[in-house]
Amino acid sequence: MIILAADSSYKDKKVITIGIVSELTGLSERQIRYYEERKLVFPDRTKGGSRRYSFADVELLVEIANKIEDGVQTFEIRQEMAKQKKRNEAEEHKKMIQGQINARFGIRKK
Repeated sequence: MIILAADSSYKDKKVITIGIVSELTGLSERQIRYYEERKLVFPDRTKGGSRRYSFADVELLVEIANKIEDGVQTFEIRQEMAKQKKRNEAEEHKKMIQGQINARFGIRKK
């Protein structure tokens, strides 16, 4: 299962260069760029055009590589990621609505 982080933390800060990501993951820079081309990972770009990745991206790339090694196609991984994103968004929406209901009726969590 591919996990998409819902909260923002140091794991989401895009500060890692592609060379370091390559060292951390064991993937070649070409493989990392390929996964970007296939819309599986979304690095930020500096003004000079260099890619910057987060620790969450590094974890995601390892998961992607493991799935590829297991024979899963990139389009299947992308579909799974989209489904997970929808589930996360639905859960966040549910929490927001519950919070609004709780606030409206003065309900406090214990």
